[in-house]
Amino acid sequence: MSKLIVKGLTTGYDKVNVLHDVSIEVEPGKITCILGANGAGKSTLIRSILGLTPPRQGEILWDGRNLAGKQTHAIIGGGISCIPEGRKVFPRMTVAENLALGAFLEKDSALVRDRLAQVYEIFPRLKERSTQLAGTMSGGEQAMVSIGRGLMAEPKLLVIDEPSLGLSPLYVKENFNVIRRINSLGITVLLVEQNARQTLAISHYGYVLSQGRVVAQGTAQELASNDDVRSAYFG
Repeated sequence: MSKLIVKGLTTGYDKVNVLHDVSIEVEPGKITCILGANGAGKSTLIRSILGLTPPRQGEILWDGRNLAGKQTHAIIGGGISCIPEGRKVFPRMTVAENLALGAFLEKDSALVRDRLAQVYEIFPRLKERSTQLAGTMSGGEQAMVSIGRGLMAEPKLLVIDEPSLGLSPLYVKENFNVIRRINSLGITVLLVEQNARQTLAISHYGYVLSQGRVVAQGTAQELASNDDVRSAYFG
């Protein structure tokens, strides 16, 4: 199975570095989380993995190959899919059309149908509302569309950015249950979040980012019992 390794990553925008010597490993078949407050550098890390913000130093290795210099569509074609922060559905397109866009690199229509059936099995509500315009759905339902669209690429690694953002507690709980189920299907997950309690409850391993640096790492249990992490996230 493919493994993501970020080694000594330093990058940023203009003349300012946002990430400083960041190293993480995302083990195949596991849920690895990145915790951090706003401005910690979480989004820049995701952008670097996806080829949107090139590294200034360091390496990003996927399946043993360096992703530096690769275009985003090639990285996605290589098995990495991203669920962006804030859901970002196409509001004037139907649920089914939004989902189909997730499989735009797949030319075999039978495979696309199979993937769609799997997404509908995970999210029965999306099947019921397949012809509804995505922009008319609730925030929680749009989150389902966004996750489902990411699954349509049949990724080996699913990067999920702030899945709890702006959702009611009920939908947050539902979303985290879905992430756990996705992982049980054999999909590796990199979960980037501020909600430490829910995140550590489903993760295997995690890293804490602060001001662009990794300040703590360990198993989910170790981070949950780390005094610094507890004071920062659990009050």
